Amino acid sequence: MTPAELSRTVLRSVRGAVEEQELSVAVPARIVVRPSPRPGCGDYASNVALQLAKPAGRPAREVAEILRKRLAGSPGIARVEIAGPGFLNFTLGDEAQVALVREVLAHGGGYGERTRPGARSDRSTRSAQGGSADGAGAGAGAREVVVAEALARIEVAAGAPARSCASPVPHPPELVALLARLGSDEARWALLRPAAHDPVRVPERPVQRESNPRFRVQYAHARVRALVRNAGELGFPGEPGDVGRPVGEGASGVPEEAARPSGPGEGAGTDAAPDGRTLQGLLTLLATYPSVIEAAARLRAPDRVVRHLEATADAFFRWHDDFPPLPVGEQKPLAVHRARLALAEAAGTVLANGLRLLGISAPEHL
Repeated sequence: MTPAELSRTVLRSVRGAVEEQELSVAVPARIVVRPSPRPGCGDYASNVALQLAKPAGRPAREVAEILRKRLAGSPGIARVEIAGPGFLNFTLGDEAQVALVREVLAHGGGYGERTRPGARSDRSTRSAQGGSADGAGAGAGAREVVVAEALARIEVAAGAPARSCASPVPHPPELVALLARLGSDEARWALLRPAAHDPVRVPERPVQRESNPRFRVQYAHARVRALVRNAGELGFPGEPGDVGRPVGEGASGVPEEAARPSGPGEGAGTDAAPDGRTLQGLLTLLATYPSVIEAAARLRAPDRVVRHLEATADAFFRWHDDFPPLPVGEQKPLAVHRARLALAEAAGTVLANGLRLLGISAPEHL
């Protein structure tokens, strides 16, 4: 379940409460659902009850309780709790986590996009033409041209109509020189990473190490592709499912799942439900990627995509350490490994899609 789906579920609960006269308010056009700001407070949170309390003429916690009862038991929602003055905290069920991975993998290169049929080919040629689809003239600086190119792709991905291709606009000399000195990926990352009001800090040369955020994001994608290749050599594909518990670092370093008897229910025992903040952190970033694309288009801020990719790469590495996707030693592949591999593939999909919108390569090897 994505935040957008959860938002629609909450909106339906408000509409139902109004129709059955539990609440007397105007039904809002949309309801904002955000990742929970603190660990242990559910997966997502909404302040809808606080927003409706005044027009309803009732305490916010009372409004929240009305909505909580309606939302309890909704598909994909394991638990709804009221916090503070009337916030609703949502904990998603395991099936929602599996459904999210399935959704990402099913959409593949189109995940996070609201592109109309036929728009992608138009978008994909803009950067190659070296022109700015956003009207940046020949006198525009390097940053303006690269931002305009990225925004052209992001806006179409967010559902804006594709503009007709204008005559290509040559890259300004400073951008040509920067691309030649740093390479396309490093130069574009350096120009896109700062927010509009922040200065650009261009490195002297590209740095191929994890201290470089651009390298870290590309390395995370390459690591996912390596996991898929290695799993293929071991004879198993990814399959969305229960990813098990975080690995306990014992003397052997072997996942605890390996000690359990294998069988039809392997990896899904009563005490093997997914937990750990590293898991939820990664899932939240995958689920919120589409809303990040929409916000980047609306605010004309490609740096939001850059920051989301950095956070996703860092979350992937943390999750990978706690939930290794590949068997260890002589261990045979289990259902839990197939589920972890599928989640890794979903993370790689988000990284590849975001990099493509920025005009930066997503390498298979690094």
